[in-house]
Amino acid sequence: MAKNNKNTNMTQNSERENRIQKLKLLKKNGFNFPNHFMTNNSSEKIFLKYNKKNKKELEKSTFQIKIAGRIVKKRIMGKATFIILQDSENEIQIYANQNSFKSKKYNYFFFKNLDLGDIIGVKGNIFKTRTNETTIHCKEFILLTKSLRPLPEKYHGLVNKEIKYRKRYIDLISDKNLKKTFKKRAILISFIRKYMKKKKFLEVETPMLHNIPGGAIAKPFTTYHHSLNKKMYLRIAPELYLKRLIIGGFEKIFEINKNFRNEGISFKHNPEFTMMEIYIAYKNYKYMMRFLKKLIKYINKKINKNKPLKYQKNLFDFNQPFQKFTMKESILKFNRFIKKQDLEDIDKIKKIAQKINLKIKNTWKIGKVLTEIFEKTVEKKLIQPTFITEYPSEVSPLSRRKNDNKNFSERFEFFMGGYEIGNGFSELNDPQEQKKIFKKQIKLKNITKTNKTYDQDYIIALEHGMPPTAGLGIGIDRLIMIFTNQTNIKDVIIFPTLSILKK
Repeated sequence: MAKNNKNTNMTQNSERENRIQKLKLLKKNGFNFPNHFMTNNSSEKIFLKYNKKNKKELEKSTFQIKIAGRIVKKRIMGKATFIILQDSENEIQIYANQNSFKSKKYNYFFFKNLDLGDIIGVKGNIFKTRTNETTIHCKEFILLTKSLRPLPEKYHGLVNKEIKYRKRYIDLISDKNLKKTFKKRAILISFIRKYMKKKKFLEVETPMLHNIPGGAIAKPFTTYHHSLNKKMYLRIAPELYLKRLIIGGFEKIFEINKNFRNEGISFKHNPEFTMMEIYIAYKNYKYMMRFLKKLIKYINKKINKNKPLKYQKNLFDFNQPFQKFTMKESILKFNRFIKKQDLEDIDKIKKIAQKINLKIKNTWKIGKVLTEIFEKTVEKKLIQPTFITEYPSEVSPLSRRKNDNKNFSERFEFFMGGYEIGNGFSELNDPQEQKKIFKKQIKLKNITKTNKTYDQDYIIALEHGMPPTAGLGIGIDRLIMIFTNQTNIKDVIIFPTLSILKK
C-alpha cells in the first residue's frame, strides 16, 4: 500500500511539473488568466430547453451558446475530441474536430491537449449525437484557468475518506451528490427561516464573544482580547443573551448561528456547529413540542413533498403521532432488567450504572445517574420521531421545575434516527432560584471566583422580570443529516474540524 502511494505521489508530482511548464509557455504567449468571458447559459438550462428537441429542430437553431466550466473527462476518437464540462449545476458534453474552428486563433491541437481540471469558456451550437446526447459543438473556446494539479480518479477506503474532508474542494469537483447535499442544506435552512418569519418570529444576532461562558454545560474555547486586556470565550450557547431580549420586551425571537464547544469530535459531534434557538413569551414547553412537530412537518412538505422520509433503513411518517415517553418510561422500555422501583433508589440505580459499565462519580445524585443511563442505553434506540420529557432538575439548570415534583423539570428532548435533534423547556424565570443553581454549579465544579463565575448580569436582568417563556434549541447539522440521509455530521458540514495530520 505504501509503495502504491509513493508511486501515485511521484506520478502526480511529474504531472504537476508538466502542467507548470505548460503554464510558463502559455504566459509567454500572453495568457493572463482572463476574466472577460461572459456566459449566457448553464448546463441545467440547456438540458431543460433542448433535451426534448430532435436533431432537425436543433439544426434550425442559430442561437449561440456561451458556457464555462471545468473539464472533468476527455476522450479523443480519431479526428474528434469529446470533453465533459462541469459547471455549478451539472455536466455537459462538448465536441470539436479539426474543422470546428474557422479562425486560426482557435487551434484544435490546443483544444485536444487541454488537461483535466482546466476551466474553459466555450461558444457553439447545440446538436444531438448518434446516441441522442445533447452536446455543444464547440466553435470557439478560451482557456480561463490552467489547472496545475491533476484531479483524483477515485476515492476508496478510510484514508481517502479523510482526504475527502480535508480537501473538500476536490471532493466537490469529484462527487456530484455531495454538491446536492450542500445545496439541500442551504434550501432547508432557507425554509426554516421562511417558516419562522411566517410565524412572526424576529431573527436576531447575539454575541459570539462572551465574557463568561454560559447557557449550556460545556467546555469553552478560550481567546484573549488585547485591547481590553481580558480573557474571552467563544460562545457555547446564545441562550442567556436571547433571554435578555425577552426581558427587554421582544416576545418572539430566533437565531440561527454557530456555537463552539471545546470537546470531542465524533460522527455526531463537531466543535463548531450550527444551532437555531427560539424563544417565545407566555408559552410553555408543551407549546414548544407542538411547535417543533409543525416545523418538522413543514420542512418535510417543502423538501420531500410530504411523503414519508427515508432515513437509512427507516421511514419517518411525520403525519403520524410522534412517540412520547418520560425519561424513566424510556429507560424501563429499553432495559427490561430494570424495575420501576429501582429508579427511585440511589444505591440500586448506581449498581445498575456499574452493571452497564458506566463510570459514575460519588457526587452524582439520582437524576444525574438516570440521565447517564438514558444516554448510554436509550438515545441510539430512539429511531422514530420521539419526545422524551421529565428530565431531572439537576441536569436542567435553566429550566423551570415541575409544580408537582421539583426533582424533574418542564423539559423535553426530541430524537430522530438515534440522534438528539432538539432540546426545549419552560424557562426558569425566578432570579433567586436561578442564582442558587448557578452558585451550586460553581461549587460542584470547584471553580474559584478569579477563574470563572456565573453570569451575574443575567441575574440582574432576571430581577427586572422575565415573563413566562418557552425556549427551544435545534441542532441544524443533525436535522440536515436526517433530511439528506447521512450518518456522519462531517458529511453535512462543508469544512468540518479535523485532527492535525502527522508528517
